[in-house]
Amino acid sequence: QARLVESGGGLVQPGGSLRLSCAASGLSLEYYYIGWFRQAPGKEREAVTCISSSRSGAKTADSVKGRFTISRDIAKNTVYLQMNSLKPEDTAVYYCATNLAGYRECVLRSNGYDYWGQGTQVTVSS
Repeated sequence: QARLVESGGGLVQPGGSLRLSCAASGLSLEYYYIGWFRQAPGKEREAVTCISSSRSGAKTADSVKGRFTISRDIAKNTVYLQMNSLKPEDTAVYYCATNLAGYRECVLRSNGYDYWGQGTQVTVSS
C-alpha cells in the first residue's frame, strides 16, 4: 500500500530556513511525480512546487520561486523541500502528494494528484 509521510515542519523565525521531507513507501519515486502544496487557515490549498518522474525537471510557483527548491533522492525514496528566506505568509500546513496513475510530468494543480500525505505544520513567526 502506498504511503507518503511528511516531516521537518516546525517554528522558524522570518528569514530562516527549513527542509521538509516526503518519504514514500509502497511506490518508487523514480516512477511517480511528487508535488508540494500548502494550506493556510481560511485559505485554499496552494501548489508550491513539483518534480517530475521524467527528466522534465521541476516547476515552482511564482510566490516561492528563488526561495524554495524541490529535490529527490531515489535511493532514499524521499523528496525534499528546501525553504529559505521564510516569510510569515509561508505559514501553512505543507502536504506532499502524487498521482498513482504514474504520469511522468508533474503539474501545479491539486486535481493532478490523487494521493496525499498527512501534512506537516510550518510556522514562520518571531
